[in-house]
Amino acid sequence: MNWIAIAGSWRKTNQEIELKVRKTVKEIILRGDGIVSGGALGVDYFSLDEAMKRNLDCKKIKIFLPSNLEVFSRHFYQRADEGVIGWEQARRLIAQLKKLKEINPEALIENQEVKLINQDAYYARILQIINQADGLIAFQVNKSAGVQYTINQAKEKGLPIKVYSYRVS
Repeated sequence: MNWIAIAGSWRKTNQEIELKVRKTVKEIILRGDGIVSGGALGVDYFSLDEAMKRNLDCKKIKIFLPSNLEVFSRHFYQRADEGVIGWEQARRLIAQLKKLKEINPEALIENQEVKLINQDAYYARILQIINQADGLIAFQVNKSAGVQYTINQAKEKGLPIKVYSYRVS
């Protein structure tokens, strides 16, 4: 089984991107491979949702968090308080991750050392994802720097890469 990293933008997506992510993940799971991703909003959320529908025991899923789930949850609720994301988005994301952990605790890889989530923690998580991956499919919106960093890391590792580029206003 190959592990395919799914990476993408969280700030801006649209229905076209969501449908492409879901179709891609469905194909990966149905051919017997697994996904590895980051457990954030947007592309990560769509990919995990689709993978959980296609792989009920969640054995073909690895989700890396930049911290443990408790710290990650607080971070997202704080971002909702700040108005960066919506409260419903935060609730749905945390519920999704808790469900994954309940179904298959090994599928949710938590970083127990990180107590403060910042860009360094996210970039360290990206390195973990790439180190577990046999390939990368990236959904890059508006030339996202985080997605570009992921692509660059995959190139350095010599992974096969497929990039879908989008412009969303």
